[in-house]
Amino acid sequence: MSAYTLLILLVGLERLAEVGVARRNTAWSAARGGLEYGSGHYPVMVLLHTGLLLGCLAETALAHRPFLPALGWPMLALVLLAQGLRWWCVATLGPRWNTRVIVVPGLPPVTGGPYRWLRHPNYLAVVVEGEALPLVHSNWLTATVFTLGNALLLVIRVRCEEAALATLPSGSPERTAAALP
Repeated sequence: MSAYTLLILLVGLERLAEVGVARRNTAWSAARGGLEYGSGHYPVMVLLHTGLLLGCLAETALAHRPFLPALGWPMLALVLLAQGLRWWCVATLGPRWNTRVIVVPGLPPVTGGPYRWLRHPNYLAVVVEGEALPLVHSNWLTATVFTLGNALLLVIRVRCEEAALATLPSGSPERTAAALP
């Protein structure tokens, strides 16, 4: 098994850990009257992110993409930074973090951690990772396809999340769904 295949498998395991956290947090939110918005785009999101991992493996094997150290090492650093940002978001939001858009009425807004500076920091992590992970092994086609698909999905996702948050009293900018699997 190559080091790149191991990296993709580790990212896949990380995604499974996210799903576990999200399921636990969904139950927490539901117990507090949380409402889900935009569930129709969720299967597309799962498919896109699964496709990213499979595309990384397939393009490497089928197109014989090389590891280019001048590109691969900086991209690996970006992947690791993106993971750090993602888990900083998870830690900051605590039980409100989710892969779905769920709003729990009455909770105060989260303004700490990366939310002090960015409205949707987890989406920044997803964008960086989605471009960098394939490029660790020169998979420019996977990086391009994922980036374009993700851009379309993020337009839908951010609009959905903003509309959901606007349903809170006084338009409170509560952040309960700031992640993608």
